[in-house]
Amino acid sequence: LIGLGVWQLQRLKWKEGLLAHIAALQSAPARPIEPVLDALSQGRDVDFTRVAVSCPGLAAAPFVEMYGIIQGEAGARLISACAVSTARYRTILVDRGFIPDTVTARPPVDAASQAPLVVTGVLRKPERGNPFTPPSKPEQWYVRDAAGMARQLKSPAPAPYFLMAETVTSPDFKALTPAALPTEIPNRHFEYALTWFSLAG
Repeated sequence: LIGLGVWQLQRLKWKEGLLAHIAALQSAPARPIEPVLDALSQGRDVDFTRVAVSCPGLAAAPFVEMYGIIQGEAGARLISACAVSTARYRTILVDRGFIPDTVTARPPVDAASQAPLVVTGVLRKPERGNPFTPPSKPEQWYVRDAAGMARQLKSPAPAPYFLMAETVTSPDFKALTPAALPTEIPNRHFEYALTWFSLAG
């Protein structure tokens, strides 16, 4: 039991370092996305990195819908592809924001549009599903499957991360609001350590 308590204190130190690293990345100025994705292709971890990218036609781009819940309200997150030019990747999937189920309208789609739109956001590694996650369908996704979504959007060479937009991606469609994923990571290791030490006592 004492060993478990010491292990939790070691985990506490690791978690505090991780949280400080994430806070520094999120508060840093946005970096151009191409060098960051090049670093990713070389094995670097770019999770939580703030980036900026100009996406031609993003405001009217085709999208897939992913189920989401924001503050207890169900709805859809719209995912579109943004062209990039790196040594390995040609596409980054952009989570453009959240539309509640109370809104049935969707942003207009014009695949021929090339109007540039600069997006600032945070790169996030996609989470995995679990045995209870419903299977995704073309009309409704439940996990962030970069390769599968890119195939549906006919977008080549997708990066394995998602860009969670912090800025507006559909200026003329107000119901779509940027909703970057929560970045709060629980840190209860000190509490756990006290529990183990108490049991040891």
